[in-house]
Amino acid sequence: MAADLLIGLDAGTSVIKAVAFTVEGEQVACASVKNRIAHVAQGGVEQDMDETWAATAQTLRQLGDQVPDLARRTAALSVTGQGDGTWLADAAGRPVAPAWLWLDARAGQIVEELRRDGTGERIFRITGTGLNPSNQSGQLIWLKRHRPELLARAATAFHCKDWLYLNLTGERATDPSEANFTFGDFRTRQYSDEVLALLDLAAIRHLLPEQVDGTRHQGRLTAEAARETGLLEGTPVSLAPVDVLCTALGAGLYEPDRPVGCTILGSTGAHMRLYRNVDAVRLRNQVGYTMVMPAPDTWVGFMSNMSATLNIDWLLDRAEEVLGAFLPDGGPGREDLLALMDRRAAEAEPGRVLFHPFIYEAGERGPFVEPCARAQFLGLTSRVTFFDLMRGVYESLGFAARDCYEALDHAPCEIRLAGGAARSSTCRRILAAAVNAPVRLVEREEAGAAGAAMVAAVALGIAPSLEAVCRAWVEPSLGALEAPDPELVAAYGALFPVYRKGYEAMFDFWRALHGARGGR
Repeated sequence: MAADLLIGLDAGTSVIKAVAFTVEGEQVACASVKNRIAHVAQGGVEQDMDETWAATAQTLRQLGDQVPDLARRTAALSVTGQGDGTWLADAAGRPVAPAWLWLDARAGQIVEELRRDGTGERIFRITGTGLNPSNQSGQLIWLKRHRPELLARAATAFHCKDWLYLNLTGERATDPSEANFTFGDFRTRQYSDEVLALLDLAAIRHLLPEQVDGTRHQGRLTAEAARETGLLEGTPVSLAPVDVLCTALGAGLYEPDRPVGCTILGSTGAHMRLYRNVDAVRLRNQVGYTMVMPAPDTWVGFMSNMSATLNIDWLLDRAEEVLGAFLPDGGPGREDLLALMDRRAAEAEPGRVLFHPFIYEAGERGPFVEPCARAQFLGLTSRVTFFDLMRGVYESLGFAARDCYEALDHAPCEIRLAGGAARSSTCRRILAAAVNAPVRLVEREEAGAAGAAMVAAVALGIAPSLEAVCRAWVEPSLGALEAPDPELVAAYGALFPVYRKGYEAMFDFWRALHGARGGR
């Protein structure tokens, strides 16, 4: 049987997915395995590197159980994964310590110092990316100060997808997207010695892996990896860009002739625009990311609010706590509860409360960086219902999206929506009105894995260019255009400046609260 399938591997923070696609872009099968997160002292969030690799191999084996003769039919495998974080391996390719994830808050104070003394601004002008606690740079500084023995044992500082690529191919590499927004110059697409010097990390320059473009370079599956995954030794493997860029590819951001936007409403909120000229890249206020695309003269402006669906999850958790305390069987299942709350939130009056969606302990990273930022409801009265609160949480995701697009200086002609919350018609309607732009749901559920597979399609020559593979794979998966409701546009236009003033007034309070709680 001919090799007629491409596998996109997307190693998310909580779930690892492997998806088989035909070379024309049709999804054939999907397998997934949960990945475990460990919360440790001082706001640390870690994952066991060996467990992540084992879960990845298991996911690929499960995909093989679903697809007849998958090994022989696989033309190539392409891997992407969660961004930022620090995955240290020694010279033998073994983990030095658990991986630090993008959710880790331990470098918050270091990042604040660098931003306050002017170092962050100088780095920002080179990388195009504002320092925040998620970045590998601040995490390596923390390790240098507090756990130097770990850095002494390390041979390479990977990101998640790079670690998996090492296990698949034996090659130590990273892709230009993460390499350059962390330690590089987005203009030259090369590591910057000046950035390393400003960070006082020049002595560990040897930890940075070689950069490879997955559309041009492919490794080969090793014999050991073949045994663990069930695929054939020698299968081509592409190292795709970071997961948000792959999702942007799969969702249709790469449309050079139209100013579209792309928003991912997952655990975090990601908002993106395309640049086709380096002089057009917007740099302001030390916030956001500038990522190089696997295409000539193309960059992505990326602004991410730290928490999106995490806020919805928090409110659902509180509802389940109350129901569990009074109902012997715990009441409705989580999916039924979410559907009920979604329906009632859609019926609630707009703007009864304002909510700031800073629910995660690491604070906020876009469109401002403040590790001490905390979520808050404003405007509560005795008439506010639980479903008004739910509506306020939904509305906060729309306001956060508008905040991020304004920071990117982007007025999208339409927004392509992906991620779990994008499946909610209530969420889509609110976001369209808050940003005042039409939205279009990406009906392909696994856009990140699709974007990774698209990279492999270009590498193999199945598609002559990124633009060509986007036309073939993406356009058929775009849903109908949903125009914003004019009445909601007017309501949210009046509320958005109040939303912004509400959090701008809180910075001193958040820091005082952080201090009063002893840094917790």
